[in-house]
Amino acid sequence: MDIDALRTVQLVAHHRSFAAVARVLDMDPSSVSRTVAGMEAQLGLRLFQRSTRQLTLTESGALYLGRIGPLLDDLEMARDAAADVGTQPSGRVRLTASVAFGHEMIVPHLAALRTALPEIELELILSDQTMDLVAGQIDLAIRLAPAPKGDLISARLRDTRYRVVASQDYVDRHGVPASPEALVDHDCLRMTLPDYRTEWRFRRDGEERVVGVSGPILISNALALRQAARNGLGPALLADWMTDADVARGDLVHLFPDHDVTATTFDTGAWLLYPSRAYLPVKVRAVIDFLRAHLR
Repeated sequence: MDIDALRTVQLVAHHRSFAAVARVLDMDPSSVSRTVAGMEAQLGLRLFQRSTRQLTLTESGALYLGRIGPLLDDLEMARDAAADVGTQPSGRVRLTASVAFGHEMIVPHLAALRTALPEIELELILSDQTMDLVAGQIDLAIRLAPAPKGDLISARLRDTRYRVVASQDYVDRHGVPASPEALVDHDCLRMTLPDYRTEWRFRRDGEERVVGVSGPILISNALALRQAARNGLGPALLADWMTDADVARGDLVHLFPDHDVTATTFDTGAWLLYPSRAYLPVKVRAVIDFLRAHLR
């Protein structure tokens, strides 16, 4: 049987939608539907119940797909291992990251990646939504968080430190807050994420304190939040990799350089994640090695 066709059927079972699978695979929905129909004809089984509103697995479909999942993994690993013998890294690698991290940390290195790995086709998927790597057929993900949990393999790519910054113009007009608690007198720029809206955490000499923050502007994207800070609209909490250059140029002022600061936990970083597999294709390992060398 066609392994790719079986994987397509698995994706349909996960997404319960021909259209959703078509978006993942960059196919026409009718092609996905024909693949499923062809597999059902080959098996002599109805795998899905179809209606105008929903797509559900039949009992036979659930049993069949539940049994073949590990077999498909073994077949794909064997195929990848055989194909990688004596070859240069080549093929498509799908990498996802947040919009801000991709824009700031990955895109500047694409030319170097193209030179180092000329046979790699990198599909960079920038999204602030947490994507399902298996269902989305994603090879690698970079996520900004404390140590990840779950079934994915994770490795710390780099540490992340946060800082409170404001433009020089804002500091000239309002002054530097004398202490973190003085932020109560400032209209802070805040992320729309729940943990970032109302409190920032500060630490100095092992002592931690929580400071309430408020302000009339909330922004869902870190790049836009940084631009608002550059425009003098108020202090913002941003990662070091987003503000190092601005602080060095004097476009932004680091307001509390003697404090560690975060909105959630102080132990945060950029983590490289990939699905748990006994065999990792050469092309994926090559991209991992490149990212570690250039982003650490």
